[in-house]
Amino acid sequence: MNVNNLRWQFYSRSLSISFLFFVCGLLTPAVSIFAQTGPAKKVFIGYSGISTGQAPAWIAYEQGFFRKYGLDAQLLFLEGGTITVQTLISGDVVAAQVAGSSVVQSNLQKSGIVLIAGFLNTLDYKLIVAKDITRPDQLKGKSVAIARIGGSSDFATRYALEKYGLVPDKDVAMLQIGSQPARLIALETGKIHGSMIAIPTTAKAKKLGLNTLADLQMLGLEYQHTGLAINQKLIKTQPDLVRNILKAFVEAIHFLKTQRKESLAIMAKYLRTDDTEALDEAYDSIIQTLIPEKPYPTLKGIDTILREISIKDPSARSARPEQFVDLTFIKELDSSGFIDRLYKTQSVAKAAPRINPAPAAAVSKEKTPSIDTKAKPAAMEENIKPIAKTVRAMPEKSQAPVITASKLSKPAGQADQQYTVRTGDTLSKLAERFYNSTSKWEKIFEANKDTVKNPNYIYIGMKLVIPADDQAS
Repeated sequence: MNVNNLRWQFYSRSLSISFLFFVCGLLTPAVSIFAQTGPAKKVFIGYSGISTGQAPAWIAYEQGFFRKYGLDAQLLFLEGGTITVQTLISGDVVAAQVAGSSVVQSNLQKSGIVLIAGFLNTLDYKLIVAKDITRPDQLKGKSVAIARIGGSSDFATRYALEKYGLVPDKDVAMLQIGSQPARLIALETGKIHGSMIAIPTTAKAKKLGLNTLADLQMLGLEYQHTGLAINQKLIKTQPDLVRNILKAFVEAIHFLKTQRKESLAIMAKYLRTDDTEALDEAYDSIIQTLIPEKPYPTLKGIDTILREISIKDPSARSARPEQFVDLTFIKELDSSGFIDRLYKTQSVAKAAPRINPAPAAAVSKEKTPSIDTKAKPAAMEENIKPIAKTVRAMPEKSQAPVITASKLSKPAGQADQQYTVRTGDTLSKLAERFYNSTSKWEKIFEANKDTVKNPNYIYIGMKLVIPADDQAS
């Protein structure tokens, strides 16, 4: 398929003119063309936004993982989920990173588009509040801003308020303000008291001195935000092609999690920013924390979307999450050990003795506690200190040496510790960190019953007592 034919096909389908600009090289960063070392299948792969959650496609292209698996791939920026799904239906792209809601809505109309992987299985929002608010209950009688009623910021805000026992529109006023920059200005000037802000804009909120109460991962929200979509016709006719595409994406995720410096450079190129704080925020909060090593779509997250859609579309009420995914290929890569071998190799390399080792981001094994996502934040223990003795906090930079769960386990007889809740924390994650067992979360809950009313909904900045574990080694 040459460029002129591709351009004519998209024009004839009345797709966004932004795609035509892309073909002319105006909308995406210039990318190098890898030398072809053997026969490769020419394919087009789409991505539907300029955000951190789209990074797997950028890495797979820039680092040659598509070429490694026999694909002469060209990335296409397709503005919005609707256009992206249309190109999948037409066959102009073989795969695309796109919002789960777009896949669900199209599939309900019998499009045949399904997800074969999930990259962001929750919304990448954080609840940002005014400088004088440090607890969720302090929002009562105040106002928060959303972009528009029915949008993702509206859904996320209502979800968070309800989890904290606040009734939207009754306990807390909901104001439609519009874009994130507009909501941030309203927060800074005191016109509102809170808003859901997406990463990495949250880095700017931090610079302004605004407080962060929670992210949606902490509140247990599963929502199929970004995933890898494929047409079922392609799955049936060219399964090897689909398999190789997914292998490239899985390797890209491994590269993202283990090669920080190189990944940040590629992210800066596509996000078109040199704001190092914003890039670090995006890397730590999304790449390391939210994108899973084994990118399974979230069925629970798809069910959340179905319940949201069912308000306006009755056909969503009888739909089942399983009809919107094909797990064949991710299960195959998982069960074959393909993914584990990537990270095992990295672990062996880290274990080898070196002189003056450079700090590296931790790559954690997946766990499945009841409300946790599969990926685990790295180097977030700097606020831990014994109650009886103050210790110096580690610097907040992500390059700080990694503290592993085993180092944090407390020998029997040691004093209780005090811990300040950070982004991404849950009681089960803290139990794993301190006791090497997610099932011991109740021990932490019992020790903090005076302040923790609901074990599922802690907030950033909350002080917790971590009791000594007599059975810890």
